[in-house]
Amino acid sequence: MRYLILLFGVYCCSTSVIFIKIGTTDPIVLSAYRLLLGGLFLSPFLLGARKHLREFSPRILFRRALPPSLFLAVHFITWIMGARMTPSANASLIVNMVPVVMPLLLFFLLKERITPREGYGTLFALAGVILLGLGDFNFSPEYAAGDAVCFVSMLLYAFYLIHGRKNRDLPSIHLYVVPVYLMGGMVCLGIAGLLDLAGRPTTWLGSTTETEWLSILGLALIPTVFGHSIINWAIGKIRGQAVVIINLSQFIFAGIMGYLFLREVPHLIFYLASALVVGGAVIVIRASVPEAD
Repeated sequence: MRYLILLFGVYCCSTSVIFIKIGTTDPIVLSAYRLLLGGLFLSPFLLGARKHLREFSPRILFRRALPPSLFLAVHFITWIMGARMTPSANASLIVNMVPVVMPLLLFFLLKERITPREGYGTLFALAGVILLGLGDFNFSPEYAAGDAVCFVSMLLYAFYLIHGRKNRDLPSIHLYVVPVYLMGGMVCLGIAGLLDLAGRPTTWLGSTTETEWLSILGLALIPTVFGHSIINWAIGKIRGQAVVIINLSQFIFAGIMGYLFLREVPHLIFYLASALVVGGAVIVIRASVPEAD
């Protein structure tokens, strides 16, 4: 059941690109709105978990949330910046390399080793990602800066996930994600404000008000409140490598939505890559030992 919940969270995260593309609000500001609203929407659940606040005071919760909130805020900002500086194929391939670095982070930071079968499943799934991306990957020096920004963004996302794993002792996921979202939103808002004061033109809200609010509320509710919250919950309940492998299926959901809503017909390689990723995920899931709640 937990894998089905995770898959739903991954689907919710895959919708973020749709909400990002329909709006024109500044990327840093959009990240701020997304995180702040996501935190506010979930605040009632944090208050509902107040019986645990004697053991985990607000000061402790916000101290724990500080590192992951910084990683998440800068990840959102760099991901949008990098995706706009390099072709989509480059950005997608690089950001999906999280399963490569995750075993190293799990070992060095949490002393958690992946099993041989998890390793085989990871290689299987990554073969699909590489197959999908290398056909269109552009090695031009013109895009080197954008590729580097996407690589940094990928590392930030991996560190953000590691912190979700480290904080799995919290009795409620809302004790973790609400402070992370609120603090991350304040970081983004502070960066946008400082840049605005420094003379950088900042679009605080795009020209088409209704579309912008759809973009903002959609990002806050679906990929943040549901998507990221579920992934943070899952990484405390499921083996870390299994979570990042299943998260690769985002491109499959994106391809399906592109066909349904944009009439974008996927190439044959898309189906082959999808089969490899699904096959790798099945191997990793079967190799993963369910962890206690």
